[in-house]
Amino acid sequence: MRTARAGITLPRAADGRLMLAVDISAWLRPDAATSPDRWFCHVYGRGRNKDQLIPGWPYSFVAALEPGRSSWTQVLNAVRLGPDDDVVQVTAVQVRQVVRRLVTAGQWRHGDPDVLVVFDAGCDLVRLAFLLADMPVEVLGRLRSDRVFRLPAPPRAEGTIGRPVKHGGEFHFTDTDTWPDADVATLTDTSRYGMASATGWDRLHPRLTRRAAWLDYDGDLPALEGTLIRFVVDHLPSGSDPKLLWLWSSRVGASSSYADRLWQTFLRRSAVSTRSGFFKQTSAGPRRGSERPQRPGQRAARHPRTRGR
Repeated sequence: MRTARAGITLPRAADGRLMLAVDISAWLRPDAATSPDRWFCHVYGRGRNKDQLIPGWPYSFVAALEPGRSSWTQVLNAVRLGPDDDVVQVTAVQVRQVVRRLVTAGQWRHGDPDVLVVFDAGCDLVRLAFLLADMPVEVLGRLRSDRVFRLPAPPRAEGTIGRPVKHGGEFHFTDTDTWPDADVATLTDTSRYGMASATGWDRLHPRLTRRAAWLDYDGDLPALEGTLIRFVVDHLPSGSDPKLLWLWSSRVGASSSYADRLWQTFLRRSAVSTRSGFFKQTSAGPRRGSERPQRPGQRAARHPRTRGR
């Protein structure tokens, strides 16, 4: 799919910022035994321990978000992921291409605020921030509740010799004794969730190790700092018990008002999941121009009701 034309003005936040969301959604094809490059896609079940792995194609969608309460989204790009793809690398390239097209279309100009990109749960936010560090992009997403981050390095004492310290003490998400005083704290009375509480700490970062994607990194591993936000609400519209959310943004020095804007934008990204589900149910799906390069004799993905006959 192509990026929106220059004549279509994308909505912006109150500070003039473009807001994009990335959602990875599976197009399930359990009966298409001859379809190429299928994965075992994880699907959440309705009951406890009802999750399943079903053959299908994962797609990565990039869509523009609207700051209001509507479920409007403008899908800008879709990429089909392959079994051998590095998902983080492919997603970073996808976001880079979309932002470049927005710049070419005049949707973003020099001096505008960085584009806020909200990623799906499970994405490696820190690595994405590193891969997109040269772009006018701010990364935002959700973290697991069992993570351990590091506080910023303490000031170097005068007369100290040796290598400077890169990391401060540990910040355990599950251990309040490791939490220092928050840099920002807000309470917002909402109509749908009751009282919403956001607590933020500045310049928190994970301690990277030489494994997985960082195994072949040349030089000292970076300390990629950002803003960590603990977000909780009184209740959910469905009546179920709310879950605690940990959010991380690649921006440092966030104010209280900006911390509120981050969690509000993250909640807005659920509209993208709804939009991708609509594609799979009522349309023929992403056009061939959004497909991965096809091998000779390989067909592109088609509508589930017509493929595999």
